[in-house]
Amino acid sequence: MTGLRLTTLLAISASALALAACGGGAEVASPGEGDFGDGGNGGGSTPPPGPGPGQPAADCPTGFANIGTIAAGAAGTLRVCQLPQQIDGALTVPLRAGTIYAISGRTSVGTDRGVDPAAPIAGSTQGILTIEAGVRIFASSGADYLLVNRGSQIFAEGTATTPIVFTSRQNVEGTATENSQGQWGGIVIAGRAPQANCQLTAPVTCTGQVEGTSAFYGGATPADNSGRLRYVQIKYSGFEISTGNELQALTLAGVGSGTTIEYVQSYNSSDDGIEIFGGNVNLRHIVINGADDDGLDTDTGWRGGAQFGIVTQRAPNSTSRSAGFEFSSAPTSVPIASRYNSQPKIANWTLVGRNAPTDAHTVAHFDTGTDPTIINSVFTNVAGSAAGCLAIADADTQSVAPTFTSVFMSCAIPYRPSNAAASQAVFTAGTGNTANGTSTLTAPASGTSLSNQTLTFINGANETAVTPTNAPAVYSWFQSTSYVGAVQNASDTWWRGWTCGLTDGQTC
Repeated sequence: MTGLRLTTLLAISASALALAACGGGAEVASPGEGDFGDGGNGGGSTPPPGPGPGQPAADCPTGFANIGTIAAGAAGTLRVCQLPQQIDGALTVPLRAGTIYAISGRTSVGTDRGVDPAAPIAGSTQGILTIEAGVRIFASSGADYLLVNRGSQIFAEGTATTPIVFTSRQNVEGTATENSQGQWGGIVIAGRAPQANCQLTAPVTCTGQVEGTSAFYGGATPADNSGRLRYVQIKYSGFEISTGNELQALTLAGVGSGTTIEYVQSYNSSDDGIEIFGGNVNLRHIVINGADDDGLDTDTGWRGGAQFGIVTQRAPNSTSRSAGFEFSSAPTSVPIASRYNSQPKIANWTLVGRNAPTDAHTVAHFDTGTDPTIINSVFTNVAGSAAGCLAIADADTQSVAPTFTSVFMSCAIPYRPSNAAASQAVFTAGTGNTANGTSTLTAPASGTSLSNQTLTFINGANETAVTPTNAPAVYSWFQSTSYVGAVQNASDTWWRGWTCGLTDGQTC
């Protein structure tokens, strides 16, 4: 999915009670309005003694609305504590026995503070949302989503054994299946980093609005800090507000490089797994399973990096048109010579495409003048797929000469037929690339539960034989590796434990 809405979108109506936010209004420093409150390290008061196993907590923490209980399968009955729809100041979501949290409608962290961190919009408010490891938060409809506005922050930091889970009511109640999707909105983070729909010369004035919302994003602060997401699952999300106007599992809009995004799983989004609009944010250790549209979708001048990522695509259905990567560089109304185009840096990703009935489901698709640097990665799809591994989709993209180095492709059709000549010219101009490889990828030995997806993402002999390029020499933020692809071998288990569907005993 591509494109932004620059005119005002209709605000999504909220069904929840209007609640007062809790916490103080501690100020933070510029640029990027860095950590404030407890800096995302948990904290808060010691919770009262918890209820017995399977019993709901008696109450909710201060600042949350007690909206009753929910039957949560093996977890028993849980107390539902709803976050306020407007969070100003500091709010911590504590891990408590017998408790689950909910969002309803548009749940906003702060209000838009504007382009300049040194001169926030008069009357705007700043928010900090801290979510403790192991917390679960659910939503009940496509109109329910979490928005972190410019100048505010989120600190959602789980651990490898106790991830934070954002999911749907149906999942909590046990009625979601491995084909469920679109059961709530998702997470949107808006920042002040540059993007193509902003005036980039002084004075910077941004008019970009985040797709699926009426929130503004962008600015002139490449290192803007919107907080940290670590060890987080986002499940059954994504919602089409109108044609071409959707929420994804995670939307990063104008998010700066001071923000940490790592160990994040998107599972069964009805649109994209992660979509990035501009900004300079970097991502590391990403798992995207079962997105109905694209795995990682980028647009409007993203100039960050992403290293270590697994994309496995669901089986096609009547609504699907999908790529593992769908990288764009709108607005195309600006000539390519002066376009603030996307320049993503990608290393150590493994894209596992679907058994597509048409060639529209390319594994990796690049268009509208995107200038990616792709290194040490693996593109594949299953036997019988009509989709190619690679599409350089237009003359603008070919003209900027995307860079491919040490990329191993193993699709029966290496290049999408409609642009095969351009795709081949760009790919073969690189070094260390394999266009017609044979996949020896393997799946986890046991414990997988995603029967609707091909889970062969662990390197085998042919992938191991590829000589990697020196990643930090390409982009200093990259870590050095001795292998291509996301997962070196069966002993490389960075993806285990905190994800669902890939680890024994942790179904989605």
